[in-house]
Amino acid sequence: MKTRELTSASFDDVVSGSAAPVLVDFWAPWCGPCLQLGPVIDQVAEETADQAVVAKVNVDEARDLAVRYNIRSIPTLLVFRGGEVVERLQGVQPKERIAAALSA
Repeated sequence: MKTRELTSASFDDVVSGSAAPVLVDFWAPWCGPCLQLGPVIDQVAEETADQAVVAKVNVDEARDLAVRYNIRSIPTLLVFRGGEVVERLQGVQPKERIAAALSA
């Protein structure tokens, strides 16, 4: 499964409506570390396709979501379960760490 792009309009439906854990990558196209992390996020999406939802939010296009979740630096990864944040990872993370956060 491919990484989903979320907008302010689709965010709540996807995050709150998912029975599976949801990983959201808050990023921007001008952010070097975000671009470095992108392929890792895509790998996690492929490897966890049947167990989790993996999505991205462009903070330039969805500033309201960045404010709502107190995103101060990017990349920031949030793991949601039942619509609630259960884990926050900041900066470039190894794939194993991201997968562990999703399966915890």
